[in-house]
Amino acid sequence: MSVVKVNAITVPPERADELVARFAARAGEVAKMPGFEAFELLAPSDDRNVFLVYTRWASEDDFRAWVESPAFARGHRAHATEGPVSTESELWSFDVVQAERV
Repeated sequence: MSVVKVNAITVPPERADELVARFAARAGEVAKMPGFEAFELLAPSDDRNVFLVYTRWASEDDFRAWVESPAFARGHRAHATEGPVSTESELWSFDVVQAERV
């Protein structure tokens, strides 16, 4: 079964639009990677200030290949050149042990 990576990114409310814009600017890069299965950027709809970046991969090796790829570096260039939008982030890892799809 697949593996899921969730990056929980704490973003001040006044910078939320900037985070969404940065993700939009790099749209499609991750989808080109072998083993990629899904991506979602989840914005909080309550009083939290944590965005969740959900990706699903065929294997842990496929995820590692993405993180070590030139495409990943290009996608995170704004973080390196303009600084982070977030105040904190944490990567969560899961194995898919059950799934249902429509």
